[in-house]
Amino acid sequence: MKDEYDFSNAKRGPVASSKGKTRITIMLDDAVIEAARAVAENEGFGYQTVINNTLRQALLTDRGHTSGADANGGTTFGHLKKGVTAMDLNNLERKLADALSEIRRVMELDVRP
Repeated sequence: MKDEYDFSNAKRGPVASSKGKTRITIMLDDAVIEAARAVAENEGFGYQTVINNTLRQALLTDRGHTSGADANGGTTFGHLKKGVTAMDLNNLERKLADALSEIRRVMELDVRP
C-alpha cells in the first residue's frame, strides 16, 4: 500500500453510474414497502426493483402504451437485450401484475376503518 495517494482528479459520487436512473427520496406507505419486500424476497430481486417495475407496468398499462398482444395472449417487445426472451418478459409482466394486485389489496385493507 502506498504512503500517499493523489486524489486531485477524483470525482465524487458512486463508482458505477446508473444511466437511465435517477436517485430520489420518496415517501411510501408502510404497507406498500412490506408488500414489495415480500414479493422481492420470493422473486430474488431487490424491493426497489420490484417497486420500480410495478410502477413502470402500472404507468404503461394505464396509459395504453404496452407493446401489444401477440397470438398467445402475451406482449410483443421490439427491442430486447441479448439473452432476454419475450417469454422472460411475459413472465415478468405477469409477476408484476400479481405484485400490483397484492399491493392494491394490502392498501385497501390498510385504508378501511
